[in-house]
Amino acid sequence: MSLLPILMYHNISETESNKLTVPLQKLEQQFQYLKNNNFQTFHFKELEKMKAIPKKSIVITFDDVTENQLIYAVPLLEKYNLKASFFIPFFYIGKTDLWINSSGIFKNKIMTIEQLKGLDSDRIELGYHSYEHKKYSSLSTLEIESDFLKCEEVIASNNLKVYPVLAYPHGNYPRKGNENAHFKQILAKNNIKFGLRIGNRPNSFPFKDHYEIKRIDIKGQDNLVTFRLKIKLGKLGLF
Repeated sequence: MSLLPILMYHNISETESNKLTVPLQKLEQQFQYLKNNNFQTFHFKELEKMKAIPKKSIVITFDDVTENQLIYAVPLLEKYNLKASFFIPFFYIGKTDLWINSSGIFKNKIMTIEQLKGLDSDRIELGYHSYEHKKYSSLSTLEIESDFLKCEEVIASNNLKVYPVLAYPHGNYPRKGNENAHFKQILAKNNIKFGLRIGNRPNSFPFKDHYEIKRIDIKGQDNLVTFRLKIKLGKLGLF
């Protein structure tokens, strides 16, 4: 059994640094570290077929398909020959990330259909981030089913290539007892292969539970030492 860290990013900026935004310079340092230390990156469609992984394996994920990811992250992925998975909130395609703040203070542009279709599928794997970016624990069964249906309508009508891996909005999902079991039944019914929470720990591989895969939150304040520790150990109290 091996450990597989899965990194979670959101926005990239030339200058801004906060919980959801990593400065471009730091992102390049992190990607350069991965490349220089011979980490292998994988897409989830590859992991589905694997029973074991190389010792230095890692998965890079980006939530929300913001335009700044296209501008800043994609060129660095190409420069350092890394793969990543990008998760789409389908209702917001071509709009902005209004779910963050309804007043629009932190509006980031979301990629358009044309921009998503223009991504190199060998480099970027597209996945699900729900339709309206709402917390699954706040939705009824019918609302969750409707959410999936609306996602599929966008995918089919635009001929998008999307792998059935789902990053839970806000890392949120029903966690307890029957609600948790029922939620996982809905995921299986909708052919979702993997479901991603936060968790802030590396995963054992093969995954113990395909619908509770942990991701490590990479923040703008993280320096390279913190980044290296997070890859190895996950989030510690000092972070």
